[in-house]
Amino acid sequence: MKDYRKAKKHIEVSVGESVKILRELQELSQNELAVLTDIPQSTISAIENNRIQLGVERAKVLARALQCHPSVLVFPGWDIEHESAA
Repeated sequence: MKDYRKAKKHIEVSVGESVKILRELQELSQNELAVLTDIPQSTISAIENNRIQLGVERAKVLARALQCHPSVLVFPGWDIEHESAA
């Protein structure tokens, strides 16, 4: 394990991109996610394209459907190690 190196983050991901990535990893279409969440497909599209803000309540609903914690969606670029050292 002495040769272990922590992976470095190479890209920044927006809130909308994080929603899209998680949706696609679960092989869901926007329409399927809309059915699961009762959020209109057009709203999901707008979130994924960063045209509207996600918001806390929608983050909770989407997180349940995408089986993740809402913070994964709301703070996709959060670096816990860097922030805890500050």
